[in-house]
Amino acid sequence: MESLWNDAEAARYVTDVALRVYTSRLLGRDSTLVLHGGGNTSVKAKSRNAVGEAEDILHVKGSGWDLETIEEAGFAPVRTAHLLKLARLEALSDPQMMNELATQVTRAGAPAPSVEAILHAILPYQYVDHTHADALLAITNTPDGERRAREIYGMDTVIVPYVMPGFDLARQCARQFAAEARADTIGMVLLNHGIFSFGATARESYERMIALVGRAEAYLARHGAWALPQPKADAGAPVLRLELARLRRDLSDSAGFALVLATHSAPKYLDFARRSDVAALSQQGPATPDHVIRTKRVPMLGRDVGAYAGAYRDYFNRHARPAKAPRTMLDPAPRVVLDPAFGMACAGRTARDARIVHDIYAHTVDVILRAAALGGYRALPERDIFDVEYWDLEQAKLKKAGASPVFAGEAALVTGAASGIGKACVEALLKRGAAVIGLDVNADVVQLMGGRVDFLGVRCDVTSERDVTDALEAGVRAFGGVDMLVLNAGVFPGGQRIDALKSEEWRRVMSINLDANLALMRECHPLLKLAPRGGRVVIIGSKNVPAPGPGAAAYSASKAALTQLARVAALEWGVDRIRVNTLHPNAVFDTAAWTDEVLAARAAHYGVSVEDYRKGNVLKVEVTSRDVAELAAELCGPLFAKTTGAQLPVDGGNDRVI
Repeated sequence: MESLWNDAEAARYVTDVALRVYTSRLLGRDSTLVLHGGGNTSVKAKSRNAVGEAEDILHVKGSGWDLETIEEAGFAPVRTAHLLKLARLEALSDPQMMNELATQVTRAGAPAPSVEAILHAILPYQYVDHTHADALLAITNTPDGERRAREIYGMDTVIVPYVMPGFDLARQCARQFAAEARADTIGMVLLNHGIFSFGATARESYERMIALVGRAEAYLARHGAWALPQPKADAGAPVLRLELARLRRDLSDSAGFALVLATHSAPKYLDFARRSDVAALSQQGPATPDHVIRTKRVPMLGRDVGAYAGAYRDYFNRHARPAKAPRTMLDPAPRVVLDPAFGMACAGRTARDARIVHDIYAHTVDVILRAAALGGYRALPERDIFDVEYWDLEQAKLKKAGASPVFAGEAALVTGAASGIGKACVEALLKRGAAVIGLDVNADVVQLMGGRVDFLGVRCDVTSERDVTDALEAGVRAFGGVDMLVLNAGVFPGGQRIDALKSEEWRRVMSINLDANLALMRECHPLLKLAPRGGRVVIIGSKNVPAPGPGAAAYSASKAALTQLARVAALEWGVDRIRVNTLHPNAVFDTAAWTDEVLAARAAHYGVSVEDYRKGNVLKVEVTSRDVAELAAELCGPLFAKTTGAQLPVDGGNDRVI
């Protein structure tokens, strides 16, 4: 641990709440302290209401905000006096508590206050920080974790046994803090949960957190449990795309909805999955109960999804029957899979969800290994984990959850993705919730979407079957499969009449516009066949198929052959629940091929203005890449669920076609 406090940076934050933002972000920068919405921070400040009355306000992190990126708007301002009154109650259900908190928020539109708001209120310090530090969890998740915590923190930190977050935890901490806190108390350890620090200033509270966690790291180092063994590099990555796609299909079937599956085969995960004691280490539970919402209680070992789901149902039934209120079982599909062949795979409704699962379990592996080196990893009993997984507040969130985007949990592959119609297709599919694999011979495709977690750009020459199979392997490892295939890559050579068309040019056009698409369809077929909702293929054809023009023999013939290939695929693949449809665009001028100079020249050739040339169709409208892409995306959606083998023009109406 090192303090990231910077006087020059801090000077830009003037108010108490602004300084709270600054040090919260410092905590959020360190993933060994907090991850994806974890942790809480607060500051107590005075404020005057609309009638001029002074009020004590607790500004506490609001639901849905991450400490790393939090802003002042991310803190919920709650009347402290009411929180202190609530703390004196003997009992208060969590739904009642959240209702009470909501009624005391002083800013319309503020986020819901943290469930730990009462706990922050009762601590008699202006600034309070709370993290789930990996180093501390590695110590408290051992058979003698409490003894070790007391050895590390001595008398200046209150040690609290595990209590489920919420009102009961606030009451327990209030009692212990009143009985045990001293003038030199600087923190509080919640066993198997996390650690608090506090202080009179933002810097004091933050740097106390750094110091407290630093003590845990030093303790691990003294006991030979800090430096993790260096994993061995694997000999090579096997081809696993069909196995991974089949696993993802099984997971999705078990969940009842499509899941993205991201595979991670770094040596760290391969080593962990191949340990002889991986079952004993991994099947105990998460490092902190908060993680269960993302990762389930335990990962799946191997690929028997049915057995895992059965065990999950048994776990639910064991603990749901004695529960005070009825519980609705969550889906039984695992979110983390450990397998010696590929290391770790993480599932989620979206690529972002799968990334969050990865980030959490990557830290969990470190916690487990350090705890094992210290004397043995031991998580909380499964009943405690169940109580958090099936918390009233989490059940309420499920009931309020809105509809998912239409392609949530699905993956699409788009060729020619770096520009024009291909890029627009990528954007249309992402907008509808799909994860997208974009292929293009232009290396710009790699950074096309600025590092978005739901986009994988791969430089790929589609005429190279090795490039294609490598790209498919990378895509399936990133997202778990291919549900939708948009074949857009192609070339339109300069106008050449047949009597001047060279064989080399003919073969070049055919290799890109036809042969490459045959190879892509062939290699994607087994993946599309495993798509949880059925596979979909969209071919970007051309107006030249029904209405060719002079000087475009190679292009017209290649697109016509591709269209015929699509028709045959529709016939052959229907039994596999794969539908295949073709779009025939025309005069799409917002692509790299159509510069202002080329447009002006073509308009002059026909003796019309550029504007009239752009709209030279029956409807007198301009056809854009986005127009084509939106229809391509809709062809993959539910409106066309019973359509295959179709050919649709996107041309504003062409008199020769009509």
